[in-house]
Amino acid sequence: MDDIVKQAMAKWPNVPHCYGWLGLDARGVWRMRDERAQAHKLPGDKIANAALLGFINRNYTHDEHGRWYFQNGPQRVYVNLEAAPYIVRTDPAQGLVAHTGEAWPVPDAAWLTDGGLLVFQGGGKVGIIDDRDMAQCLPQLRMNGAPVDDDALLAWLASREEGRLFLEYRGRELPVSFIERVRLAETFGFVAEPQPQGEEIKA
Repeated sequence: MDDIVKQAMAKWPNVPHCYGWLGLDARGVWRMRDERAQAHKLPGDKIANAALLGFINRNYTHDEHGRWYFQNGPQRVYVNLEAAPYIVRTDPAQGLVAHTGEAWPVPDAAWLTDGGLLVFQGGGKVGIIDDRDMAQCLPQLRMNGAPVDDDALLAWLASREEGRLFLEYRGRELPVSFIERVRLAETFGFVAEPQPQGEEIKA
């Protein structure tokens, strides 16, 4: 977290939190959600300013309730998550990278959703692959020691048989389990649409 943010938090500790105005879409794009976007449940406008994006990414975290937020000076701006707290992308040099630009920790668990997207857990973080990068991951999926073709993968999604599907990543074979996308928040303990808790004041 930026030092200037920590200083602002100490100086103004009781600023009301903000809800509904910031979103993270399934491709890792930060979106500003004005009153019209909120009223009509629209994704909102893409944030394109590089300095603002860097500021959001550096100050992105979560509270004890599993609500993710961007610490904007003394104010928490809670984030509506379309898919997961992190969107993971592939990178030729680093392997996997979070939408925040950080290298993704070596995965210690992986899942495949009913929509055919990989979910990674590592270093206490959970993220879903950007759908545009799934094509780079498919060659790393293995079954019985061999690459998985489309028919075999569809058959596995239908059977959901544990212990048959693996992901080869940096010399390791990681078992892949099945998960329904709608169960991601419940399973991993994050809140997709944060709301005030208890006596919190909403800005």
